[in-house]
Amino acid sequence: MASIDSNQSGRPALADEPPKVSLINDPKARAIFYQALLLAVVVWFAWYIFGNLTANMAKQNIRTGFGFLNNTASFDIGFHLIDYDRSSTFAEALLVGFLNTGLVAVIGIFFATVLGFTIGIARLSSNWIVARLATVYVEVMRNIPLLLQMFFWYFGVLSLLPAVRQSMELPLFSIFNNRGLVTPAPIPSENFWVVWLALLIAVVAIFFVNRWARKRFEATGERQPNVWINLALIILLPALAWVVTGSSISWSIPELAGFNYQGGMHIPPEFIALTWALTTYTAAFIAEIVRAGILAVDKGQTEAAQSLGLKDGDRLRQVIIPQAMRVIVPPLTSQYLNLTKNSSLAVAIGYPDLVSVFMGTTLNQTGQAVEVVAITMLIYLSLSLITSAFMNWFNARVALTER
Repeated sequence: MASIDSNQSGRPALADEPPKVSLINDPKARAIFYQALLLAVVVWFAWYIFGNLTANMAKQNIRTGFGFLNNTASFDIGFHLIDYDRSSTFAEALLVGFLNTGLVAVIGIFFATVLGFTIGIARLSSNWIVARLATVYVEVMRNIPLLLQMFFWYFGVLSLLPAVRQSMELPLFSIFNNRGLVTPAPIPSENFWVVWLALLIAVVAIFFVNRWARKRFEATGERQPNVWINLALIILLPALAWVVTGSSISWSIPELAGFNYQGGMHIPPEFIALTWALTTYTAAFIAEIVRAGILAVDKGQTEAAQSLGLKDGDRLRQVIIPQAMRVIVPPLTSQYLNLTKNSSLAVAIGYPDLVSVFMGTTLNQTGQAVEVVAITMLIYLSLSLITSAFMNWFNARVALTER
């Protein structure tokens, strides 16, 4: 029970009551004041910069706003995933550049991950030759500037390929020359979207089947035949939709007509050089991340797996890699972000990515420097945040949990 005292004013006071502190000496009050002051300074500085920018642009009669996006672009883009021509708008040109950048980023991330994991595991191989070759690959690739590697593959390899009339004929009616790779192009029927929908449903069903199989295994220790179920879903559902709807696919085969091949799907050499350089360069860094992650797993885990009679592949896949992923995923995210941002170097070899199409040609034709740069920065920021959010979610999924 707290004792009661009387102060000089004659009023009773609790003995354990904390002493009163003035606002000047209160740490919380000072912290709030300093943060509010800093926020006010930042807001004032941003407002000053914005006012100075608008005033200078008005003096020079520079137009502002985003209305230029609806104007006709009046320039061609050599490689585009959607319909585009000279009569398209700047907004459509922006979309073409964004899709071209996204295509390189997605393909590069996929192949860099596969190659990086392979090289990283090979560096720890007991085979001396395999381990040394993997080491040489890592040390060479990560110590040569990416831009120089792009120049090598584009000017030193692809530009020296045979001309159109001396093209190399590859399997499956594909053609390879100094103008790129030409492959047969699928032409689906109008109702083929049903097959794509069935494929999407199969993928979603596989997700739930795998989750059910994992929970079942954790609860009972029994392995479910989810691999065969997954194969059945991914094959039978689209096949059933194909048969029921009568969908079909025809193929456009490339044929030499004049000075170039007509028909088929044309993959320009700029895309090949950029994707290959980004893949091999980033894979070297991913390989070191994978090697470090595997070495971070306690050696006792390997010995325990060996005592259970697990083979090398099963030991790596079921014991080592799942524990190493908690170390691998965070720095792996940074490499994915670097690959996406490094794709902006495509302008050096003429690939029409976001920077080349929008910050290059569009900026030169419109003069809307502030708007163009702001949109480009916002797109790259959004791509980075989306990638980080997905990898953070994945990192939480693979993290070790206490039981």
